Amino acid sequence: MAVSKVERLLSLVIALLSTERFLTADKIRRTIKGYNESPTDEAFSRMFERDKNELRDLGIPLETGRVSRLDPTEGYRINRDDYALPPVQLGADEAAAVAVATQLWQSPELVTATQGALLKLRAAGVELDVDGAGVAIPSTATLPGLRDSEDVLHSLLPAIDSGHAVQFDHRPSRNAEYVTRNVEPWGVLTYRGRLYLVGHDRDRDAPRTFRLSRIDASVRTVGPAGAVRKPEDVDLREIVRRAVAANPTGELAKVWIADGRGAALRREAKTAVPRTLGGRSGEEITVDIGMWDRLAREIASFGADAVALEPQSLRDDVVARLRAQAGVA
Repeated sequence: MAVSKVERLLSLVIALLSTERFLTADKIRRTIKGYNESPTDEAFSRMFERDKNELRDLGIPLETGRVSRLDPTEGYRINRDDYALPPVQLGADEAAAVAVATQLWQSPELVTATQGALLKLRAAGVELDVDGAGVAIPSTATLPGLRDSEDVLHSLLPAIDSGHAVQFDHRPSRNAEYVTRNVEPWGVLTYRGRLYLVGHDRDRDAPRTFRLSRIDASVRTVGPAGAVRKPEDVDLREIVRRAVAANPTGELAKVWIADGRGAALRREAKTAVPRTLGGRSGEEITVDIGMWDRLAREIASFGADAVALEPQSLRDDVVARLRAQAGVA
């Protein structure tokens, strides 16, 4: 199977960062996965030139110099001092984004590529200073914050990259039942330390967000590649912010719940009074609106057993979700 460009560039960076000596183009071709598949010297030269230019465009300090005093052959390496970053202070959301990147680094594909590149360089006689370069061969241990999202993340990112629609089972809360969703995925991002998928929900015909930890791992691609494209004027972070940000005003919602139903909602109730609605016995409860999108999803998940009463905007949102579920325009 052909090596992807990302995997090839990653192996090249690891190799050039992990050695004190300049590596010749010939040694790079022989030891780094991807280059050794070049059928001719000319094909390798073109590929290597493109990769060097791309690394420089990314701001990676690629150096050229003589391999040794006795060998005038030109070689390449990455200057560690220029490559290293000064101490960085990250906020919670920024740290979560780094965690995502780290989790991708720990994927089996990249672990294999990383270990393979280092082993091949050692076998070729290249002296490696892995610890000094700040390069660690990653383990496959799951990061705590991504334990429930790793498999979902690895399924969604290729689908987003290839422009596929996806289908998955999602539950709006821990206690809710899973519901199948058909979504055109636009992107995955972090907000307040959590991972969210943002996309167009085909069933609701509207943009929606889904917390990755609430998505079942069996994500399926639907339809042809290239069918999905994120609209240029869409701000994914703003969609997530509106969907999950806590309501700062402390506004309360009134919800009617049928007897024997909605145990999760009842546990959140601040007040509860008996009320008959449509001939059915139940209770009218007040709850914090909190995460608007979550509350609307949860109320809608109970169907006719829960009714949003106030505010009107919440009621309208729930009604729209029910109409979408029923396929009613």
